[in-house]
Amino acid sequence: MEEKPLKLTFPAMFSETLRIHGDCNAFAFVGESPKSYREVNSEICSVTAFLEANGIQPGDRVALLSTNMPNWGVVYFATTFMGAVVVPVLPDFSVTEVSNVLEHSGAKVLFISTPLLSRIEGYKSEELRNIILIDDFSFYYSAGKALEYNREALPLGSYEVEEDDLASIIYTSGTTGRSKGVMLTHKNITFNALKGQVIQPMDHTDCFLSVLPLSHTYENTLGLILPMISGACVYYLRKPPTPSVLIPALAEVRPTVMLTVPLIIEKIYFNKILPTFRDNFLLNILYKISPFRKLLNKAAGKKLKATFGGRLKFFGIGGAKLNKSVEKFLIDASFPYAIGYGLTETAPLLAGANPQKSVFDSTGPSIEGIELKINNPDRRSGEGEIWAKGPNVMRGYYREPEMTSEVLTSDGWFKTGDLGRFDRKNNLYIKGRLKNMILGASGENIYPEEIESVINNFRFVVESLVIQKKGKLVALVHFNIEDLEKKYHLNKEELEKKYHDLKHDVTKQLELKENELLSELQEYVNTHVNKFSKIQEVVLQPVPFQKTATMKIKRFLYT
Repeated sequence: MEEKPLKLTFPAMFSETLRIHGDCNAFAFVGESPKSYREVNSEICSVTAFLEANGIQPGDRVALLSTNMPNWGVVYFATTFMGAVVVPVLPDFSVTEVSNVLEHSGAKVLFISTPLLSRIEGYKSEELRNIILIDDFSFYYSAGKALEYNREALPLGSYEVEEDDLASIIYTSGTTGRSKGVMLTHKNITFNALKGQVIQPMDHTDCFLSVLPLSHTYENTLGLILPMISGACVYYLRKPPTPSVLIPALAEVRPTVMLTVPLIIEKIYFNKILPTFRDNFLLNILYKISPFRKLLNKAAGKKLKATFGGRLKFFGIGGAKLNKSVEKFLIDASFPYAIGYGLTETAPLLAGANPQKSVFDSTGPSIEGIELKINNPDRRSGEGEIWAKGPNVMRGYYREPEMTSEVLTSDGWFKTGDLGRFDRKNNLYIKGRLKNMILGASGENIYPEEIESVINNFRFVVESLVIQKKGKLVALVHFNIEDLEKKYHLNKEELEKKYHDLKHDVTKQLELKENELLSELQEYVNTHVNKFSKIQEVVLQPVPFQKTATMKIKRFLYT
């Protein structure tokens, strides 16, 4: 008798994992004993019973505003297993953004972690009946009688969840301003996770170290659902992933899989690896010669792999474009990196390859079962907007039919808003966002992301943004002031202690040095870009740019 294919729903997938990997490790905080999938299942049952007791029914929205933790996954699965809809809220959302999401989604219950309670200060709504602390499932607020959570409770109802049922509404923290509620079904997400498994097979021996917010679709699908269907274990940090927290965690967990954004590996390269070569006279000379650079990068790569625990086989990079110099280093270093491309609206993965098949500056080919095309490509360059079609494309934007019709065609194509091209082997190359593209004086297409990539290779530059201002290309640049002070021995605090009257002089010296660097930078960039992309002005950005959850700069704030 032919075996019936598994339904593409979370409960069906979890049941299969429970059957095969029930006693395998599922979730844990770093430094603590993991819960098995069987133990997690018991908690899912008791939280489902808790939701029932609080009046939640299939189709109701349950908001989840929390830092990453084992209970995050428990609440996510408990909600979706009973046919309710989870609304993950990004922890870095402001008070206004959080209240907008709660209001717009019509959430009846909010699970919140204690450190984020300030984000709901003053928020009141007739629809939001209960606010529950996710740490221990105790009540923070209840419009009715606060019911006690019972660990032994079992659900009263029996729920039949279908593939096309809504599982999640994820509000994007986009670079263009207004948050939109992306409606993703069980099938959208599970299909995508299963195709991630095709790109990089995983099993119960794998362990993930989670550093990105679970409320972002990238970490949500590939860092929660993918390990769940593989029977793998996920470890969470109790504190933000600063070097002092991350390095000991890597040594303890020794992950085989990590999902990151470019900024993480770029910081390591520019702040730790590159200075060891630049600050040594001989190494600085050798690093400029290709064969020696490759050897030095290989040696640095060995140390880097050891820092990551020595077992890493998949280091996923997504959410933004990776700096080309950093990618060249990763290739020389034989570091197991893999670049993927996707959007919240596509749950998220559209293209990607595993570390053995990575192609320089490309995201790799479209994933199995997904159609990608370049709509109306330029005759000469082959560039145009990337359109996608497949089982992972969202149902639409919640309560926004007009916005939905702007991006979804009648025959099911999703307009990504990204510009790209394919090579002869069907590898996809992303040029930038259509909205970010600047039209030059003679009608040329100028991609600010490509100019920024050049700027970010310049010494002391942390990040940059290229905009058009009164017809001129202007670069906003944020320097690493600490490194600048260190390099030129201009530490204001120390000098002020010794020579109070020198503080003003030191500040002036620093300003002069910054202005010198801005001029140098402009010259450097303009010798590395085409004639249409030359910068007319460089402006110092004194504080870091505001960013989205995947560390992309919120451009709308600066243009």
